[in-house]
Amino acid sequence: MILEVLIFIVSSISLLWLFFKVKFNYFKNLDIPHKQPRIPFGNMQGFKRKLHSSHFFRNLYEEFKGTSQFCGIYLFTKPSFLIIDLELVKSILIKDFAYFHDRGMYYNLKDDPLSGHLLNLEGEKWKKLREKLTPTFTSGKMRFMFPTIIDVAEKFEIFMNSSIVENDEPEIKGILARFTTNIIGSCAFGIDCNTFEDQDSKFLEMGLKAFEQPRNIFLKQMLAITFPDFARKLGIKIVRDDVSEFFMKIVKDVILLRESKNIKRNDFMDLLLQLKNEGKMSFEEIAAQAFVFFLAGFETSSTTMTFALHELSLNQKIQEEVRDEINNVLQKHNGKITYEALSEMHVLERCINESLRKFPPAASLIRTVTKDYHVPNSNVIMQKGTSIFISVYGIHHDPEIYENPEAFNPDRFLQENIAKRHPMTFLPFGQGNRICIGERFGYIETKVGLATLLSKFKFEPSPKTKTPIEFSKKNMILTTDGGMFLKIKKI
Repeated sequence: MILEVLIFIVSSISLLWLFFKVKFNYFKNLDIPHKQPRIPFGNMQGFKRKLHSSHFFRNLYEEFKGTSQFCGIYLFTKPSFLIIDLELVKSILIKDFAYFHDRGMYYNLKDDPLSGHLLNLEGEKWKKLREKLTPTFTSGKMRFMFPTIIDVAEKFEIFMNSSIVENDEPEIKGILARFTTNIIGSCAFGIDCNTFEDQDSKFLEMGLKAFEQPRNIFLKQMLAITFPDFARKLGIKIVRDDVSEFFMKIVKDVILLRESKNIKRNDFMDLLLQLKNEGKMSFEEIAAQAFVFFLAGFETSSTTMTFALHELSLNQKIQEEVRDEINNVLQKHNGKITYEALSEMHVLERCINESLRKFPPAASLIRTVTKDYHVPNSNVIMQKGTSIFISVYGIHHDPEIYENPEAFNPDRFLQENIAKRHPMTFLPFGQGNRICIGERFGYIETKVGLATLLSKFKFEPSPKTKTPIEFSKKNMILTTDGGMFLKIKKI
């Protein structure tokens, strides 16, 4: 009996070893430069435990740059590609988009309806939804929402004046999250989230949970990414139940209130309801789009503002230059932040872009090969279903593209300097047909927030300011670990 058990164990181990041996020879057999995998995780050791994904892919980018257009990596046993050559990046995102129109992000429409949003959907589902939503993010629609953003900004200034009396060295990321939560709550749901007065805002709590407290352990997350169809059969969800229940109820209540009282607000929810009434969207689809719009708007914009203020606190000369520009523009517009005034704040925009270069919220782009693709100038065929990664963080920190990349230098984004660089060297929102649909809204929200703060307050490092910045390893967005503390002085 013992002998039979030993034979079974040895046979099982041998078969398992043979399985990994075959799987991990994929790139070797094709003579493709690759990172040597280790059983059982492939190249994923330390991912999210020791390294944020931004640094994981940047390290690979730096290791293989100059050796090939791309390199091979293993997500567990699944072979994937990291793209290094900028012309190939351009082909994938723009020129040959038909081969790479899906992100390969996990969603489960049946068990997890909030996951069925524009960021995740694929193929015809994505294409039709994108066509429906694109008109909601035109400059005209942004103008309609602009007064709502300004109303929140005015309340934000009052909140800042009172809060720094009690504490002039606050954790700024949390404060900025309250600002963006109020804006997105108003524009996406027509609700005053009251985060300035309510220190225990449910909206803010649920938004943070969605990013910082993922539903599943790492292995389940990787199963969903690597074998999505199998994960759907298992009923695996990615949105926490408490987060899902909260947002589904909010959307249901908002729809009921607006339809029963015929309320119009010219906001994002109004536009979604119009699509619903035209028979173009279901309740679940509305809820999913409102959910992702809320998450993207509150987290990425607050993170971008946090990094920008951190850099400006360390570079006082640049901060004064930005402040002078803001105040000069406001003087021309009767002291008010208007839609037109924002377009005249060029130094501010360059500072935002430089912050997005140094700290891109989406530090990596992911695509999936939707049909076999012959890589130009090579003999390699990328097979359908293969995952493709682009290291935005690696490109943004490449010293051959951006000299002294760790330095904060907004002049990199003067038009004459932009013209000298390859168009794929700045990718904070992606590029091509799957570029972030909310890019324009994100810039407006960030500009309004920074213009409001910098016109009234001076930011300096505090004894609690961490330099260099420590990044959270678990958050999917590139953000700080332990917050960001700055000293704030009223001007």
